[in-house]
Amino acid sequence: MIIVLKPDASLEQIDHIIEKVKALGLTPHVSKGSERTIIGVIGPEDILRITPLEVFGGVENVIPVLAPFRLVSREFKKEDSVIDLGKGVKIGGKEVVIMAGPCTIENIDSLFEIAREVKKAGATVLRGGAFKPRSSPYSFQGLGKAGLQMLKQVGNELDLVTVSEVMDSCEVGLVADYVDVLQIGCRNMQNFNLVKEVGATKKPVVLKRGMASTVKDMLMSAEYILSGGNFSVILCERGIRTFEDSTRNTLDISAVPVTKQLSHLPIIIDPSHAAGKWNWVPALSKAAIAAGADGLIIEVHNHPEEAVSDGAQSLIPSKFLDLMGELKAVANSVGRKIS
Repeated sequence: MIIVLKPDASLEQIDHIIEKVKALGLTPHVSKGSERTIIGVIGPEDILRITPLEVFGGVENVIPVLAPFRLVSREFKKEDSVIDLGKGVKIGGKEVVIMAGPCTIENIDSLFEIAREVKKAGATVLRGGAFKPRSSPYSFQGLGKAGLQMLKQVGNELDLVTVSEVMDSCEVGLVADYVDVLQIGCRNMQNFNLVKEVGATKKPVVLKRGMASTVKDMLMSAEYILSGGNFSVILCERGIRTFEDSTRNTLDISAVPVTKQLSHLPIIIDPSHAAGKWNWVPALSKAAIAAGADGLIIEVHNHPEEAVSDGAQSLIPSKFLDLMGELKAVANSVGRKIS
């Protein structure tokens, strides 16, 4: 249920409505837009249907929300959400944010080298995995806390926002201590214990779409995070599993406009995991920006042939630099920009 307030609604009136909603055993979430303030209410709508909230002072309209996701919906918030990632980086506005770095943190020297290169090319967010979900139990699983410490050191010294994946609810506090942005990987999109734990933090979150999940499934997972009080969620399309086997996954480029129609949350594309091969990453990246994506998360490695994870889909720094020039041109052509 969405409670739309009048432009001149007073703080006392708003507080009174919030108290009434809580007394009914429901959860209110206040969202202040440029023109209106609205209150999204989570809980059984049947309770509100028998409660005449329209008669309360300051209320202009009460709108039932039919979609199962409520806080992430356009009905709850008409304007695009702009999320502050820290260090002057914001996503969801006119500027397209580029996140880049190695799939897996291997050592401090390599991470510094890659970070310097991606920053020089124009990336503002450094990605790097410390905990790695691998299909094989014998594959490299990441450096864990040591990797997080390296990521924080490099991010601080080079003034880059950092993002890394958290895989277990018991590790949320640990990862949050070291990185600026938490990432929930595709395999954990519907790990609701983890999703709820992340929702209890105030850290921005990149939520990746599951490999066999619909757009609405992804939005429902995001709803868990927002309902926990964390509204700083960035959706991520990284390709889904289909019968096509020429790419690692099938990039659902239509997820960008579909998501933007349904939700106010920003959405980024992961062309590296969609393609599976570095030479297809540029085309998917350009298509993503043309479609309206708010950012990209790209794997870059200085020696991909020696990478312990996903070397085949990682761009070398010189190729990433070339791509950034092309991406800036595409962004300009659709009224966006890349720093």
